[in-house]
Amino acid sequence: MLDTAIRNAEIVTAADRYRADIGIRDGRIVSIAEDVGPATEEIDAAGLLVLPGGIDAHVHLEQPQGGDVVMADGFESGTRSAAAGGNTTVLPFALQKKGQSLRDAVQAYHAAAEGKCYTDTSFHIIITDPTPQVLGQELPALVRDGYTSFKVFMTYDDMVLNDAQLIDVFDVARREKAMVMVHAEGYDAIRYMARRLEEAGKTAPYYHAESRPQSVEREATHRAISHAELTDVPICIVHVSGRDPMEQIQWARRRGMNVWAETCPQYIALTADDLKGLNMDFDGAKYVCSPPPRDLDSQAAIWEGLRDGTFDIFSSDHCPFRFEDSHGKDVEGARTSFRWVPNGIPGIEARMPILFSEGVSKGRITLERFVELTATNPAKLFGMYPRKGTIAVGADADLTVWDATREVTMSQELHHHDCDYTPYEGMAITGWPVRTILRGRTIFAEGEITGAPGQGVYLERGTSRAFG
Repeated sequence: MLDTAIRNAEIVTAADRYRADIGIRDGRIVSIAEDVGPATEEIDAAGLLVLPGGIDAHVHLEQPQGGDVVMADGFESGTRSAAAGGNTTVLPFALQKKGQSLRDAVQAYHAAAEGKCYTDTSFHIIITDPTPQVLGQELPALVRDGYTSFKVFMTYDDMVLNDAQLIDVFDVARREKAMVMVHAEGYDAIRYMARRLEEAGKTAPYYHAESRPQSVEREATHRAISHAELTDVPICIVHVSGRDPMEQIQWARRRGMNVWAETCPQYIALTADDLKGLNMDFDGAKYVCSPPPRDLDSQAAIWEGLRDGTFDIFSSDHCPFRFEDSHGKDVEGARTSFRWVPNGIPGIEARMPILFSEGVSKGRITLERFVELTATNPAKLFGMYPRKGTIAVGADADLTVWDATREVTMSQELHHHDCDYTPYEGMAITGWPVRTILRGRTIFAEGEITGAPGQGVYLERGTSRAFG
């Protein structure tokens, strides 16, 4: 007897689309057939799509910010929101503070997540202090323990690594076969632009975008690629915002380099004009993120990359701060200059509906490509495939049931996060997740959370497919 049978499913993977029943036992898919036989629980998916559960490979939850700033979502609210958006696995970041050991950072992050997650999780590591101890002992040991990806920053005062440090980190990644995620924006150029704008009295949130033009992202992307070429290591350039950095990635691939790329919903749904607010006012702070949304040409370029394979994954970069909060966007000093507005916007719940609606429903990408971008490629890139990211016998029964014709207006009231706004308020969506199933158990159905905190498990990961 099966635990669960999903009947009349139109199954879509990154490679196929077909009709069948899905049989689930002990959290795994055990059969896919015209009739999988009797089951304790029956789910009728007639008229609906059944896709692999979403994997959001780039989210920030309960991440220390320093000063008075507090992130809006912890593990409980963040993974709850993820489940409501069709996700079954999320990958947040364990942040190393300056002077902190990597092992201590990871242990503290596990303690923060313990017993709180609705979805499965696995952690990337953010490296801010690559000491000889970290690079020679701690990082190799953690990679061997299943922490097979880490992120480095080319900007931000408290996280930026210089070129020598980047090269040293890349070298360890090559040796240990770990995937490096790179936030590519030029630190010194941004400091110059911010100072010049402030001296001219241009301090509203809108000028955050002007302080970080595409040129600083293009330059940093090329520099990261050059370091990766020198050290012969695969890298993933994250949250790519427009044509200029895309062209650097395409250039590298034409030369045979192993460079992967990610983009996010803000770069197909928002523009820099959103940062103007109603009248160059503080409402624009709701849209402050880095890199910033750009212009309509940049949106068109991102769609080209989503279609032609330039982009491998589509993540949310969920980094939520409450707007009406002195510990969030309205922290002390934020109204005096864009430089003090916390960088980041919520998006973990909106990621897949936006890409489905703007991509699949509008004919820009196929359903198979949607699955590839939101589930299969993240699983492959970060060492979870084929347990995650596909619908196949032996895989975890992580599934999302979609109503491809449902029309929804995006609103804060629909969301399950602890942020107090969504930057996508009023956006018309066609196609909506109506059920999320984690290892055979429904954790979200028809607008209601049915799972429980602690239902998600931590995933140790293998080597990225980027290494062959």
